[in-house]
Amino acid sequence: MYSTRYGLVLGFHGCDESVVMKVLTGEEPLKKSTNNYDWLGHGGYFWENSPSRAMEFAIHLQKHPNRSKGKIITPAVIGAVIDLGYCLDLLDFDNLKMLKSTYEMMRSTSNFDFLENKSIGGLSDLLLRELDCAVIETLHRLKEKSHQSPFDSVRGVFYEGEELYPNAGFRDKDHIQICIRNPNCIKGFFLPRRIDGDYPKV
Repeated sequence: MYSTRYGLVLGFHGCDESVVMKVLTGEEPLKKSTNNYDWLGHGGYFWENSPSRAMEFAIHLQKHPNRSKGKIITPAVIGAVIDLGYCLDLLDFDNLKMLKSTYEMMRSTSNFDFLENKSIGGLSDLLLRELDCAVIETLHRLKEKSHQSPFDSVRGVFYEGEELYPNAGFRDKDHIQICIRNPNCIKGFFLPRRIDGDYPKV
């Protein structure tokens, strides 16, 4: 009943500069991700209200080309005006319960012990979310089979990186991420602007 999100949000996607120009001019759509380790399942990924985090991610992929399907020569960011529509918002208690029920159903009806969320290298962060991706995608398939309205988007909070200070409850890469399943949620793309220092921030 309360899963429809009203109003618009800004999302930012880190990629190569050539991708930004092709999407802005309508030459190509923004490709959706279909990796089996995607944090929020399959779709187009955006950092909510954080162009700086999107740029940091693009720079990271440039330095580690084996972690991206597309080569990043010049890191860049494209902004999007997004209507989340019918959203599987994982900051919502009922949606979290639904996701847990999906996992329990999967566990009781199939053998997927090999699926797990994994870290990369010596990092403690679980960056490869094979289990989470499988559970979320299963939930989408269950809704489709039961002829329920599909989710347009998925939204989740992630705690990532180093503690900001000893015993902090915050990490330096904490963020909210959005996965867009229905491309009609994206109302437009734009090139993020720099702040004009001659005027106050608004």
